Amino acid sequence: MAQHNQLGKKGEELAVQYLQEKGYTILAINWQEHKFEIDIVAQHKHEMVFVEVKTRSTDYFGIPEESVTIAKQKHLVEGANYYLELNQIDLDARFDVIAIVDGVYPNIKHIQEAFYPEVD
Repeated sequence: MAQHNQLGKKGEELAVQYLQEKGYTILAINWQEHKFEIDIVAQHKHEMVFVEVKTRSTDYFGIPEESVTIAKQKHLVEGANYYLELNQIDLDARFDVIAIVDGVYPNIKHIQEAFYPEVD
């Protein structure tokens, strides 16, 4: 496994552990269907939470959350809509980003409601 893949997997594991400690129920990790992929699908109270995890070994080239582009956000929203329809879930949804800088002590930043779906 390539080093960046190992870092990403470690970041997702840290994010799952973090969310579970905060009372989230993890429904899926690396959910994939058709062209969609969502890092973490969780439920927190009466809300579905779709989480994009970004992990970096350092913030030298910028903070991890900056790499969640508008295009990535749109793709996540489409994937979340598909997930909700596929599983016949009728709950409010939100989109979070967990940014991790994996130094000696990993720094985990949870950005709740990191972005909102565009309404046409």
